[in-house]
Amino acid sequence: MRTSKIRRKTKETDVMGSLTIEGKGDYRIDTGAKFFDHLLSSFSRHGRFDLEVNTAGDNEHHIVEDVAIALGEAFREALGDKRGIRRFGSAIVPMDDILILTAIDIGGRGYCVNGVKFRRKKIEGLSSEMVAHFLTTFAGEFKINLHTMVLGGKNEHHKAEALFKSLGLSLREACGIVGEGIPSTKGVL
Repeated sequence: MRTSKIRRKTKETDVMGSLTIEGKGDYRIDTGAKFFDHLLSSFSRHGRFDLEVNTAGDNEHHIVEDVAIALGEAFREALGDKRGIRRFGSAIVPMDDILILTAIDIGGRGYCVNGVKFRRKKIEGLSSEMVAHFLTTFAGEFKINLHTMVLGGKNEHHKAEALFKSLGLSLREACGIVGEGIPSTKGVL
């Protein structure tokens, strides 16, 4: 079973918990930001990752950023040399009026193209720019290519939630074991 501990302690935050890739979608999330907790819970449930995250911090920006760093590190650690993984994953998720596409390559290079933009500065109390910052930081730390886009719709809450659901689904697919070797012509990821 591929698991890892989540741990990041700085002068600004203290993030700890655990990740199990072959999980059931069980989660215990407490970051101090309720809507961010909801997004991470949706990510866990739909990706079927068991995820525990407990965070204390001085402000929203530092909390979201350090959770993204710690979660990216945890996935990288849990996947090890990435032997046998599918490597690529994608998902299209509808949520009422919203339709979101997310595509991932666990290729060892961090890059994020985020086509999900928000009209409001806050969604359920969370600064909407923190959603984009989470994605960019997570992709960079995990060393994945992450592409997202809105295919339709306007509801801001549903947009953010569908985005995290599609992130979980596409990661679940990309992390899946389908063979034995390293899925790269280079021999490493």
